[in-house]
Amino acid sequence: MKTLILAGGYGSRLGNITENIPKPMVTIGGKPILWHIMKIYSHFGFNEFVILLGYQGVKIKEYFFHYHIMNNDFTINLADNSLSFGDKNNVENWTVTLVDTGIDTLKGGRIKRAEPYLEGDINMLTYGDGVADVNIKELLEFHQSHGKILTLTGVRPPSRFGELVIKDRQVLSFEEKPQISSGLINGGFMVFNNALLSSLTPDKGCDFEFGVLEDLAKQREIMVYEHHGFWECVDTERDLNHLNKLWNENKAIWKLW
Repeated sequence: MKTLILAGGYGSRLGNITENIPKPMVTIGGKPILWHIMKIYSHFGFNEFVILLGYQGVKIKEYFFHYHIMNNDFTINLADNSLSFGDKNNVENWTVTLVDTGIDTLKGGRIKRAEPYLEGDINMLTYGDGVADVNIKELLEFHQSHGKILTLTGVRPPSRFGELVIKDRQVLSFEEKPQISSGLINGGFMVFNNALLSSLTPDKGCDFEFGVLEDLAKQREIMVYEHHGFWECVDTERDLNHLNKLWNENKAIWKLW
């Protein structure tokens, strides 16, 4: 079973931050958000990843090619170029396949182009910009229980603004970016049967949310795993700053590992 991560978008709403790096490489606590997402899956024992690259994909390739050097102290013997690493425990049990899926390819085309790297009838898929304390094993069990093609995780996004808790015009408390109490959105963390791939083409104009998901919904082939815990994505610089603030204050609820 592989976990596909969509990592090819421009992240244009982040402004200057993504001029030279792809959105999944923006950092929280000094680590790319892509790393945080992979750690969530790895915590539940899912360690085989397929990263779907596009804009500035070479930066993600470089990160994983030099992963041990960038994440460990090391000693180099210049006589023979041999390396020894100081922290033997700082090693991830990950297999990472990096697939160039085109600069301007839409999500459906990216997923289809990864088909040769998939194994088994069920695989997982998520976006490269969202973190959550989702129980991946429970999500997978739910998918396996209903027999439909696709399960997506429904989440309640945080408000863009803080919320005043008021009684008799007096402020009782201030909740920073509380979760919206009603209305679910697709938070990623999806599980799919490979029958989904027959609805996709490798054409760069093949979308995923518009068209494919709409058609599957009409066919009653999509189920929702409702997640009532933490979920947040990096859409703007403000989102990124908020997640870094949570991390720095040891309030990173998505840190399950």
